[in-house]
Amino acid sequence: MPKVLLVEDNEMNRDMLSRRLQRKGYQVLLAIDGQQGIDLCRAEMPDLLLLDMSLPVKDGWQVASEMKADNGLSHIPIIALTAHAMADDRQRALQAGCDDYDTKPVDLPRLLSKIERLLGRVG
Repeated sequence: MPKVLLVEDNEMNRDMLSRRLQRKGYQVLLAIDGQQGIDLCRAEMPDLLLLDMSLPVKDGWQVASEMKADNGLSHIPIIALTAHAMADDRQRALQAGCDDYDTKPVDLPRLLSKIERLLGRVG
């Protein structure tokens, strides 16, 4: 069962998305701020990180940059989740180290296809 870490400070978004992912067969770990997300990545080594970009303590941009600079964490794929849907936000997320980008509200089939692609479960 693939392990996904969801770093999301909004309780409603966190609960909704974690339940939907669990129903699809993922083990879901939760963090509510950027530093907790990094700490949980080190402790649990998830297969993938779903990262809200607007977080307390350390925002998603900082988390992605730190993780990609850390040899022990840089292999973990990161999908940025953000309500920021401006044209340059996707590029900014990719430059910070995210492997993909998705907008909120989350379209679950679209997000699942990105997760499965990054986990190597589909072509």
